[in-house]
Amino acid sequence: METAERFRAAVEKHDLAALDDLFTEDIRLHSPVKFTPFEGKAMVSGLFGVLLRTFEDFRYVGEFEGTAESGDGGADAPSAILVFRATVNGKQIHGIDLLQFDEEGRIGEFTVMVRPQSALHALGEAVLAGLVADGLVPDAG
Repeated sequence: METAERFRAAVEKHDLAALDDLFTEDIRLHSPVKFTPFEGKAMVSGLFGVLLRTFEDFRYVGEFEGTAESGDGGADAPSAILVFRATVNGKQIHGIDLLQFDEEGRIGEFTVMVRPQSALHALGEAVLAGLVADGLVPDAG
């Protein structure tokens, strides 16, 4: 089973251990609600714990494979785009997950894009609350 298929199956089963096994130690996740990426396996795995609790009716609805330049302007990497739909606090979300793989097939870079802006705002608030509750970021308020 390819990494993208294993990732999709782990998300659909809410299997955090299986997700963690797919990430490189230095994974970077580029979020639509945060300028700087989430960095490192521990932080990204913690973020996925929050995301899996936050999304309602999450489902992947499409998949594309190819290559894409890494976020730091590096060389093209084998990549997959998973198209998803979900709900957060009553807001319908449509988005994509761009997974980029290292030489061993693990996910080294992950970019999330979502629309519309109202859903992005609801997602950002819900995820921040979850990250604070889990002790992954300090409470700014």
